[in-house]
Amino acid sequence: MSIDDFPKTALEFDERFSSEEACRAYLIKVRWPEGFRCAACGGKKAWTSSRLYMICSQCGYQASLTAGTVMHGSHKPLRMWFKAMWWVCTQKTGGSAKGLQKQLDLGSYQTAWAWLQKLRRAMIRAGREALEGPVEVDDAFLGGKEIGVRGRETIKKAKIVVAVEVTGDTRNISGRVRFAHIADFSANSLVPFVVQNVAPGSQVITDGWEGYAPLADHGFIHQVRVIGPDKKRAVELLPNVHREIALLKRWLMGTHQGAVRPKQLQHYLDEFAFRHNR
Repeated sequence: MSIDDFPKTALEFDERFSSEEACRAYLIKVRWPEGFRCAACGGKKAWTSSRLYMICSQCGYQASLTAGTVMHGSHKPLRMWFKAMWWVCTQKTGGSAKGLQKQLDLGSYQTAWAWLQKLRRAMIRAGREALEGPVEVDDAFLGGKEIGVRGRETIKKAKIVVAVEVTGDTRNISGRVRFAHIADFSANSLVPFVVQNVAPGSQVITDGWEGYAPLADHGFIHQVRVIGPDKKRAVELLPNVHREIALLKRWLMGTHQGAVRPKQLQHYLDEFAFRHNR
């Protein structure tokens, strides 16, 4: 579904996906945009069962409409799933499990929470295009203040790394972003993140932390901006990535009240990137 084809209001959604039949028809169109073709015999005719299977009229092969999707194996109506997806995508600052439970009139908060986790995992598209330089990269902590630690030390804060395309837009609008929850700030964690998310040969801009030193050995044009003792210079020298880190922290505290556990943190980072990039 293109952005031009996306229902912009609840009324548009209700008119377009008013029934299970309408949702099934949409899934069929998405899975077979040029018409049904049986994976077993190549047949072009099929009928739809009540259990969301396309049954080949020629050989009887059953092709699941929901295979490979977050809806597979669910006993809930397609329309409910479609409404959940639409609602999550149209919430400017994201949706909470409590909000989704209310929207769908779900009896269980746990069901709403599980659905949101599934949808967050589906927000990352396999084979997505790498970021293109120049790209700012920096690491950060997520969590409250800690006493007795300094620099890149921590006791229980989560560690993340962020990459942001620099567009040169005078309105301070960054390009696409990537986030990762990492084990530490060593080159073993930072360099693979850049390799996986930034196009080879791109200019990568970082501070002077030693964990980024090997980037030039991996084919990147590594530009180092030394922050020095005045930490306020970090925002001046790496403005795009610091803006995204600040927005992420505000989003986690505002929408999710900071109640994000380390085990699920990567899924929340993926959701924030999904919303920013679109």
